[in-house]
Amino acid sequence: QVQLVESGGGLVQPGGSLRLSCVASGRTFYAMGWFRQAPGKEREFVAGIRWSGGSTNYADSVKGRFTISRDNAKNMVYLQMNTLKPEDTAIYYCAARATWSPSLQRDYDYWGQGTQVTVSS
Repeated sequence: QVQLVESGGGLVQPGGSLRLSCVASGRTFYAMGWFRQAPGKEREFVAGIRWSGGSTNYADSVKGRFTISRDNAKNMVYLQMNTLKPEDTAIYYCAARATWSPSLQRDYDYWGQGTQVTVSS
């Protein structure tokens, strides 16, 4: 049974930092990603990483501020979020993909339950 469990969300002031973690279990994956959904908006891609090789891709809105990384030995993926803005407020979801796809921005098969990130003063 595949499980993705996120942690690390919370309340942070604008300009602050948070690190999200996701532990994956149940099978091996080709890629992992982070998505987010703000109130009243559709879920959107944030960042993705290939499990082998570690190539990454980011949404334009987070480039230079967020960094995705993985720890193969621990089956974990992280999202380091710096210089947070109020518009980063959303539920953040960890996602995993079991097969190859040319894009890291779509075609995910498994999803975590989400963790709330609120950026506010």
